[in-house]
Amino acid sequence: MEPVTASLVGSAVLGFKGNMNSAKAARQIGEYNAQMAENEMAVLSKQRSDKEVALRKSSRRLVSSQRTAISKGGVQIKGSPYLALADAYFATERDALKIQYAASAESTAKIAEAAMSRAAGRVKSANYESAAFTTVLGAQSALSKQQLQNDTFALQQEYYKKELGS
Repeated sequence: MEPVTASLVGSAVLGFKGNMNSAKAARQIGEYNAQMAENEMAVLSKQRSDKEVALRKSSRRLVSSQRTAISKGGVQIKGSPYLALADAYFATERDALKIQYAASAESTAKIAEAAMSRAAGRVKSANYESAAFTTVLGAQSALSKQQLQNDTFALQQEYYKKELGS
């Protein structure tokens, strides 16, 4: 095999392998980023749960101290003291719902982020795979041109031999 042909073939093989490795790496990076987003979603879910538990615990302490204060005053828990306790309870539930809503929004965002990371990885991978096959086709074209030049040169040499020999 002549040096030009060997270099074209070598270049094509290296280009193809390099782009295919890049395609694999792009898929892996997309999957890794997606898994990171899913892990973050799990952490956010745990934090939300902990925050809600802390809110409810704090609310129970508040209601308990309100009951104690009302009872020390000798007031029965009816009417406005009862409404104050109910207000504390409903405020707690409203805050808990806000925490749950925020967590749901964060989870949805992380799910979308994971899906986008996977999709981006697949798109980059497809681009590298296309580049790999384009490299092979480009090398085939270059080899064909090289062969055409070699054939033309051979014909020219043959012609000159005939002309000079006659």
